[in-house]
Amino acid sequence: MALLIILIILLVVIGGGVGLFIAPYNSFVKLRNTIQESWRQVDVELNRRYELIPNLVETVRAAAAHERNTLEEVTRLRNQAVAMATNSQGATPDPQRAQIESQLSGAVHNLVAQVEAYPELRTNANFLELQRELSDTEDRIANGRRYYNANVKAYNTKTESFPSNLVAGMFHFEKASYFQVDDPAVRQAPGVNFGEISQRPEAQQNLGQTAAPQIGQGNPTQAPGYAAPQQDPGQLPDPQAARQPDPSQQPWGTQGKPGDQGNQNSQ
Repeated sequence: MALLIILIILLVVIGGGVGLFIAPYNSFVKLRNTIQESWRQVDVELNRRYELIPNLVETVRAAAAHERNTLEEVTRLRNQAVAMATNSQGATPDPQRAQIESQLSGAVHNLVAQVEAYPELRTNANFLELQRELSDTEDRIANGRRYYNANVKAYNTKTESFPSNLVAGMFHFEKASYFQVDDPAVRQAPGVNFGEISQRPEAQQNLGQTAAPQIGQGNPTQAPGYAAPQQDPGQLPDPQAARQPDPSQQPWGTQGKPGDQGNQNSQ
C-alpha cells in the first residue's frame, strides 16, 4: 500500500514537472507562429510598395526631371530593399532590412513632398493615383508593423521570464527582432528639401518669391489727409505726430476756401 502511494506521488510530481514544460513550449510555438504570420502581412505591403515606386519614379521623371538626385536615391534604396527581401532566409526581418525599409520610406516621403511644387504633377491623374496608393500602402505597413512589434514584445518577454526562460533555453527559442523605424525623416511630417531648388526651372523658383506682407508692416503709401512729419534721425517716432492732419489735404470746411487766407491777413 505504501509503495502504491509512493508511485502515485511520483507520477503526480513527474506529470506536474512535464506540464510545467509542455504549457510554456506550446505557448512559445503559438507566439512564434503569430509573429511569422504578422510579418508576412507586412511583407506583402512592402512588396506592394516595391511595385508602385518604379511607376512613381517614371511619372515624376517626365514632369520634374530636375529632381534627378532624389529619384536616383529612391531607386537605389528600392533595389537594395528588393535584393534583401529576395535573399532573406528567416521568417522575420533582420535589422539590416528594417533599416533599409525605413530609409526607403523617408526617401519616398521626401520625393512626394518635393514634387508638389510642380503644378503639372498636381493635376496629373496618374501621379495622384500613385500618391493615393502609396499613402494607403504606407498606412497598412505602419499598422502591420505595430501589430508585429506587439507580438514580438509578448514573445520576447516570455523568453526572459521565469520559468518559461528555462524552456526557451532548452528548446532554443531565441528572441525575435523588432521592425523599427529609426530614420527621423519617417518619424516626422515630410518636409520639402530645398537642396535641389537651384536646379529647377526659373519659373518654378519664382513661384514662392511673392510673399504676403508681414503683420505690422502695412502699406507704405500714406492715407489721404495725412502727411508724414519730419523727424530727427536720432529721435524715436511720435505716434501722435504721425496722426496730425495735413492742411493741404483738408476739406474747405475746416481749412477755408481759396482766397479766405488773404482776407484774414487783410483784417
